Amino acid sequence: MTKTQPRSGYTLPVFACAAALAALRCLRAGIQFVDMVSVDLLEPAITAEIPIEQAAALTANTALAIARSDPGDNLDLTQNTPVWAMVALGERITGGERVRGVEDEERIVILGGEGIGRHAVGGEAAIYNYAQRLLRANLSRELQLNEKITVTIVLPSGRQLAARTSNAAFGVVEGLSLLGTTGISQPLSAPGQLEVYREQLQHKAQQFDCLVFCIGENGLDLARNLGIDRERLIKTANWLGPLLVEAGLLGVPSILLFGYHGKLMKLAAGIFHTHHHLADGRREILTAYCATAGMAAGECAAIFAAATAEDALKHLRALDAATGSNWVDRVYGEIARQIDARSSEYIFTHSERRVRVGSVMFGRDRKIIVKTEIGDTFLTQIC
Repeated sequence: MTKTQPRSGYTLPVFACAAALAALRCLRAGIQFVDMVSVDLLEPAITAEIPIEQAAALTANTALAIARSDPGDNLDLTQNTPVWAMVALGERITGGERVRGVEDEERIVILGGEGIGRHAVGGEAAIYNYAQRLLRANLSRELQLNEKITVTIVLPSGRQLAARTSNAAFGVVEGLSLLGTTGISQPLSAPGQLEVYREQLQHKAQQFDCLVFCIGENGLDLARNLGIDRERLIKTANWLGPLLVEAGLLGVPSILLFGYHGKLMKLAAGIFHTHHHLADGRREILTAYCATAGMAAGECAAIFAAATAEDALKHLRALDAATGSNWVDRVYGEIARQIDARSSEYIFTHSERRVRVGSVMFGRDRKIIVKTEIGDTFLTQIC
């Protein structure tokens, strides 16, 4: 039986950029329709050919184009989602030779329309750094020296799809974010992707005595911001169990688990494949640890009734603020210690190798909730 690698695709920013390029070209004289554009992905340094579903000039100065998301062989809810971009020509920048120094931020204004999420604090559109750079780098090459444009990205299904994500847990509301650090969308949930991660792990295990496992992009981004060497980082997606065992078999001495609390806490219950389609149990885990810590039955019931792990954390924090208690430290401290212990036991059970595991959990505000003693030691050593 032939083993095939899962097909990769592209991230949402790439399709937004492609649609914007198509719309801009529709404003050029003699171009009536665009059916394909080339996008320089920047990271990686390759060019992608992106089909355009529809494109047309709306007025003499405005055009709209539509691309359709294709993230590859992935359990990604943005699969086949239409991505719109409207480009409007602004007044030309004046000033003779001085315009050569005008920054792309002034020449290319990027806005989030319907379906693009916004940050609950501050209200800015959730269009992150890579998406901004990608749009400006590609569009600026097609602008005349004194041209200025406004690009509005629209995800017609964004608000509806966002209700099925954890965006709100990270402070993004009313739509999807244009998030990502690369143009390539790896099929994180497809079984073949595990082989790709194993190869990365095998390579990095030869270089470092402590590796950092991050489940998703938010963990990777926060880890980099804390100063952790990106070469130490392993993106695991939901394949924590198999990759922990692989690390044991490769003789990796130490692993730092770095992740959002709503995902990472599953390990404290022995759940080592964290995709919610297979296993959840977050409210049950939190409630059990609250009860074990001696919390009153009524408060435990409130934790169990919380809609999300983030809501449960808010309840614990509010309880601490109102009563002077320290439930967050007690409950999350014990959960984190169990994550360390159960992860080490899991590795030994399946590989007969001893690996020291530490953990760090963060919340929607991207601030660390808890570090175990081992996790804090590792963090100090590698930052």
